Amino acid sequence: MLESTIWRQYNNKNSFRERLAEFCVMDVKEFIEDDKTLYGVMKSKLTKKELKLFSMDSADLSEDEIMKVFSLDKEGLEKAKTKLYKKLKQDKTRLSFRASRQEL
Repeated sequence: MLESTIWRQYNNKNSFRERLAEFCVMDVKEFIEDDKTLYGVMKSKLTKKELKLFSMDSADLSEDEIMKVFSLDKEGLEKAKTKLYKKLKQDKTRLSFRASRQEL
């Protein structure tokens, strides 16, 4: 279903729902049910770079590999991760993933 996405380049399963729940501090049941729609919302809320970082970090790639892809040093990588996960915790981002918001 989401075979040609950035997520699937680094992860074997469509497990982004569980990872989002972890970082957004939400229950998986609160999310939009359709994976394709949820992924589309996630893609619209994150930049390409942030989405790729989220995918790579979720795939448990080594920091060295991630730093090489993004041409960052260790400090730059930590800043990028902090910014990404802070963005996922923001209400305006979290609430866009909720099922009830899509049904309105």
